Amino acid sequence: MSRHVAVLMGGWSAEREVSLRSGAACADAAERAGYRVSRVDVQRDIATVLQSLKPDVALNVLHGRPGEDGTLQGVLEVIGIPYTHSGVLASSLAMQKDLAKVMLKAAGVPVPEGLVVSRFEAAKAHLLPRPYVIKPVAEGSSVGVFIVTEQHAHPPQELFREDWTFGEMILCERYIPGKELTCAVIGEQALDVIEIVPKVRFYDYEAKYAPGGSAHVLPAKIPADVYTEVQRLTLAAHRALACRGVTRADFRWDDSAGVAGLACLEVNTQPGMTETSLVPELAAYAGMSFEQLVAWMIEDASLER
Repeated sequence: MSRHVAVLMGGWSAEREVSLRSGAACADAAERAGYRVSRVDVQRDIATVLQSLKPDVALNVLHGRPGEDGTLQGVLEVIGIPYTHSGVLASSLAMQKDLAKVMLKAAGVPVPEGLVVSRFEAAKAHLLPRPYVIKPVAEGSSVGVFIVTEQHAHPPQELFREDWTFGEMILCERYIPGKELTCAVIGEQALDVIEIVPKVRFYDYEAKYAPGGSAHVLPAKIPADVYTEVQRLTLAAHRALACRGVTRADFRWDDSAGVAGLACLEVNTQPGMTETSLVPELAAYAGMSFEQLVAWMIEDASLER
């Protein structure tokens, strides 16, 4: 009898819509691969729902809280359902960007210099030389991010707003000019490197990419030593945070500085999983179909990750 997989998606984070798209794609692929699938839009009653469904495996396709920060992982541990991706500690640590940076730096993975302050402090005055980046300490990479350039006389005043929902503490980091690179780990294997090329230059504060707002160059057209260093650092970052399963690490590369120009921005423990997302694209380049990738994640699921 085929294994019963609960595909967990949705949730209530700012990345809900992306998660629903990732979840639908993964559920379809799991069905094509021969699994019995239950599609679950995660709400506060998730423990009760899963206890009545009794799946063999939970395929976690949430982005942001509660699926990416260790919370859902803890629920799955308590009720005893094997799950995909990273465990409680790694998920929690990777989501908390300031703490993750401490661990990455200790493991020899270069990170941008920066500081953690309250959002009100960051809104009052420039705390770093421009250009610099302001981002929430614990949100997905595209949410609540501002690039502050020389053209901005003052920091983004949105930080003062009463309806600000991205946490009270803010990470201010040096902006690294150059290229945006990303690489993924599946199991203990670093894949190839993609360069993400924005189709428009963002001089505005908002650094979100609109659909079709960027092109993916795979393999990235960068020097061979930089390419292999991104792969090495991606695996080192995955291990430094004790991640499991599939992760994706994002980098900036100052192309005027050679290998020394690399800096790891973050490790995504729940990377996007639509068929056109970066990790499925990297897997396909390595000869792994989307169905095979989803089946690999399901078969890799376990407890005590």
